Amino acid sequence: MELTTWLSLAFICMVGAMSPGPSLAVVLRHSLYNSAAHGIVASVSHGLGVGLYAGLSLAGLASLINHFPIVYQALVYGGAGYLAYMGLRILMNKSSGINVSDQGGINTFKQAAQDGFAIAFLNPKLAIFFVALFSQFIDPQAMTIQVALIMCATVLLIDTAWYFVVSVGAAKARDKFDLTKKQSSIDKILGIAFLLLALRVVIEQFV
Repeated sequence: MELTTWLSLAFICMVGAMSPGPSLAVVLRHSLYNSAAHGIVASVSHGLGVGLYAGLSLAGLASLINHFPIVYQALVYGGAGYLAYMGLRILMNKSSGINVSDQGGINTFKQAAQDGFAIAFLNPKLAIFFVALFSQFIDPQAMTIQVALIMCATVLLIDTAWYFVVSVGAAKARDKFDLTKKQSSIDKILGIAFLLLALRVVIEQFV
C-alpha cells in the first residue's frame, strides 16, 4: 500500500473514531466513573472489536449481512438493548464514590473490557462502513494478506489511540474539578444518555 493511500485511510479512520456516539459514551463512563485505567481497558477492547469488524468485512461479512437482514437487525437491536442495560445499570448503582477499591477494580476492569468490546461488536454498521471505506482504497483483485493486515491494524490502532486520549483527558478533568462530589449528577447524566442512545438506535430502524 502506498503511503499517500495509507494516510488517506488513516485520516478517514481518525475522523470516524472522533465522531460522537455510544462508543464515546462508554469510554467516558468508565473514565469518569472509575479511572483512566478503566477507560483505557474499554478503549483497547473497543479497538479490538472494531479491528475484528474490519477484518470480517474484508472476509465478506457485509455481504452476508445484506443477504440475511435478520442477522443485521438482531445485532442492531442487541446493541440497543445493551445500551439500555448500561443506562439502567448506572442509574441503579448505589456505590458511594467514583474511585473503586483494588478489590472491586478487578471486576470493574472486566466490565470495562466487556462494555468496550460489546458496544463495537453489537454495531453491524461498522461492517458496512468498512466495506465502503476499503473499497475506495484497494482493488479487491489486488488484495493481499499483508495489505489486509495493514488496514486492520490501522483501524484498530487509531481507534484505540483516540479513546486512550479521551480516557486520560476525562480522568484528569474528573480529578481537576473534583467530580467525586458530583457522582449522583454524573450517574443521572450518563444513565439517561445511554437510554437516549438506545432509543435513537431503535428509532433509526424505522426512519
